[in-house]
Amino acid sequence: MILLLAAASLTVCADPNNLPFSNRAGQGFENELVSLLAKQMGLRVNYVWWAQRRGYVRNTLTEAKCDIWPGVASGVDGIATTHPYYRSTYVFVTRASDPLAGLTFDDERLRKRTIGVQMIGDNAMNTPPAHSLARRGLTQNVRGYMLYGDYSKPNPPAEIIRAVVKGDIDIAVVWGPLAGYFAARSEVPLRVEPVSPAIDSAQYPMTFQIAMGVRRDNIALRDQLNSLLAQDTSKINALLTSYHIPQL
Repeated sequence: MILLLAAASLTVCADPNNLPFSNRAGQGFENELVSLLAKQMGLRVNYVWWAQRRGYVRNTLTEAKCDIWPGVASGVDGIATTHPYYRSTYVFVTRASDPLAGLTFDDERLRKRTIGVQMIGDNAMNTPPAHSLARRGLTQNVRGYMLYGDYSKPNPPAEIIRAVVKGDIDIAVVWGPLAGYFAARSEVPLRVEPVSPAIDSAQYPMTFQIAMGVRRDNIALRDQLNSLLAQDTSKINALLTSYHIPQL
């Protein structure tokens, strides 16, 4: 079955406290991207605000509470995804004053420094960098920063970047868009470099293509979004650049 939008609005599921992606004030690049697409479609934007934690898709998109979910990995199970509108990578974030340029996961300097890594909580579902550090025996000097964080604070995933700035850790391994945005706004100069290798041990990819998700019964909407994303490539790239999103 193919469903079309029945109302003059595009209902978007988004996190109200998760810059640079989205927030309730509409200051994220996904907020701006959605507004751009909705304008092209002649629709107004409505939001269903929901913290991006476990059960997010089940409680929002698949229950038909919204039409689209921006910022999803291309090809994710359970939903239909558009063509990707950017591709990014995990990065190493270090203080620019520290002699830590050119790091790789096999760099001996990692064993002498305190490393922060984004964690999900369930080891089997953890972030690829967490697995890469663990398989190298780098656990004694690693500190985990929960991807969900303390939601009472602004943009909780950014705590790992703040830890580098404060000197609590020497190196952070962070999803690129988050790192690029907050590093550009840091009073302490930070270095942001793609992790290496890009695919670790043939099983842990560090780069991902990012798309928009729609319900699997709404292929017509996905196709319309694909057409608009292709038309607006230059505007989208300019938007991502303005937010300092590392792109591959």
